[in-house]
Amino acid sequence: MNGYEAADTDEAAAFSDSERLASGDARCAGAGPQGTGSDGAGLSSIDLNSDMGESFGRWTLGDDKALLGVVTSANIACGFHAGDPAGILRTVSDAAANHVCIGAHVAYRDLSGFGRRFLDEQPGDLTADVIYQIAALEGIAASVGSGVSYVKPHGALYNRIAVDEQQAHAVVAAIAAVDSSLALLTLPGSVVGRVAADAGLRVFREAFADRAYTPEGRLVPRSQRGAVIHDATEVADRIAKLVATGRIEATDGTMIRVEADSVCVHGDSPGAVGMAKAVRERLESDGVSLRPFARGGRL
Repeated sequence: MNGYEAADTDEAAAFSDSERLASGDARCAGAGPQGTGSDGAGLSSIDLNSDMGESFGRWTLGDDKALLGVVTSANIACGFHAGDPAGILRTVSDAAANHVCIGAHVAYRDLSGFGRRFLDEQPGDLTADVIYQIAALEGIAASVGSGVSYVKPHGALYNRIAVDEQQAHAVVAAIAAVDSSLALLTLPGSVVGRVAADAGLRVFREAFADRAYTPEGRLVPRSQRGAVIHDATEVADRIAKLVATGRIEATDGTMIRVEADSVCVHGDSPGAVGMAKAVRERLESDGVSLRPFARGGRL
């Protein structure tokens, strides 16, 4: 690919050449190895994460303050796809005040495209870009007595490294160079997850609360009807079944396995706060604890 390539850039967009991917201090520390459950079923606890810090100047995206009262982990923009320094600082401060785990939501350098366009970036440049973003967020977090606990790539970068060995190695090299104790949050079965595990990094898997899945275990691209689920009760029911059984209903009605240590509610989705609250309340009513996958944060 040269330059930008148009694409659906949801966190689990389908790739024609990809394999099936689904089958004190406020810093969260001391997480266990490779997630919280061996098969994703019958979990007693799970993490709830959301993307934040994505407002820019006078343009506001999402209700970070409200979400930080519900979620256990916050994927905070680092300025490359969204977010300005003052806004990122506010979100980090609020996350620390709520004892919510902070993750670096790193991306391609693509403000105008919101990080949702694929860049044919050289591995060395990509490594430097990811180092820069993690370091920036770590500096902001340190200024409020907090820290960064994990990395979750955003948009097109998230999709690309799920299947692209070279760019996956570039991102993993960046994480290891900054702090090898940082965890990685990614799709189950992704290339970057394997590369990170081989490099000795802790790897955790996520599922998506407000997105429809294909029978092959991928997310339905947003360009297709029904890709985004807006009903809070439906979202809560789906996640309750996922946590209890390790399976989620696909668009054709079949139940597919999706291993998850964390559940994502997109912060920019309409009704995101209501959906996050519904998921949390339903899980807690089922006796499931909400706690960060990088343990030590808010319970």
